Amino acid sequence: MLVRSIELTEIKLPLVHFFETSFGRTYERRIILVRVTDDDGHKGWGECTAGETPSYSEEWTGSCWEAIEKVLAPMVIGKKVESANDVWGLMKQVRGNRMAKAAIETACWDLEAKKLGVPLWRHLGGVNREIACGVSIGIQDTVEQLLEKIKTELDAGYQRIKIKIAPHWDHDVIKRVRETFGMIPLMGDANSAYTLADTDLFKRMDDFGLMMLEQPLPHDDIIDHAKLQAQISTPICLDEPIKSPDDARKAIELKSGRIINLKNGRVGGHNQSRLVEQTAREAGIPVWCGGMLESGIGRAHNIAISTLAGYTMPGDVSASNRYWHEDIIEPAVYVSSSGTILAPEEPGIGFEVNEDRIVRAAVRRSVV
Repeated sequence: MLVRSIELTEIKLPLVHFFETSFGRTYERRIILVRVTDDDGHKGWGECTAGETPSYSEEWTGSCWEAIEKVLAPMVIGKKVESANDVWGLMKQVRGNRMAKAAIETACWDLEAKKLGVPLWRHLGGVNREIACGVSIGIQDTVEQLLEKIKTELDAGYQRIKIKIAPHWDHDVIKRVRETFGMIPLMGDANSAYTLADTDLFKRMDDFGLMMLEQPLPHDDIIDHAKLQAQISTPICLDEPIKSPDDARKAIELKSGRIINLKNGRVGGHNQSRLVEQTAREAGIPVWCGGMLESGIGRAHNIAISTLAGYTMPGDVSASNRYWHEDIIEPAVYVSSSGTILAPEEPGIGFEVNEDRIVRAAVRRSVV
């Protein structure tokens, strides 16, 4: 593989409904799409999953644009590699910036799979064509509004409900959910909103029989998480601190949690996701695919990576219409009535990218 050009397009997509976490409320997404072209004219698509502000991580839409355009793209263009799996190595000299790297790297995987005429999920080594889906529901204006949304998603067949929690929206809210819906598969995602001082609160939450508590403590911590996990029976799921296979190894050795939320962008793309999945699987730690409010391109990549053997729990890979009035891929991502998605058999990501919609939503463009 030899990449000749990398095209960046930033689009703005309004969400169907605002999405609120402990970081704040989001009404629209600013998304960077990356299209790579090789020396034979083949093309592949990737998506940068960074948020609009550096809140989830130090990366954000503005920084990723600069990193891709000025630093990372020139490191990849014109460099011959054996396969897409080697593209990560071309950018290794740059520290961090994993979401920016993933946008280029995943696009190269799509290109290579299309060139070979195989579905991306098979090319990555996936074994489960049908993946289980859960949903992530943000903090709402009222508990009643939350209960309504949960009912809608359960009626749609989703296999797991994740609700965002924060110090003003936690124990009593979960209690209401349990009283209303019984022992449905339920988890809480704190997005680093608590400290060890809240240990007694988490001990009380053990009574709810949650599948997991995701990232209750600071985003870069695995020490205090180990202390908390030793005191509660609810499994802790690690998110932000796992940025590499080595991070996963260390967290597993420390017993910082029993589950890992594996996000493609956070770890740097498919190469690194596969290594984290392998590390966790060999240690008996289940992983699942987390979501970053992706458009259809990022969602398609999530579907592909979720077919690997270690992804044994329902992920945040849900239907396009939960987020977008009109997605940028065709067909839109559809979830069956039993809460599953079937990975497509068409080459590459398996969806057609609607470039007219991208043009309409675009706010800037650059070709390197």
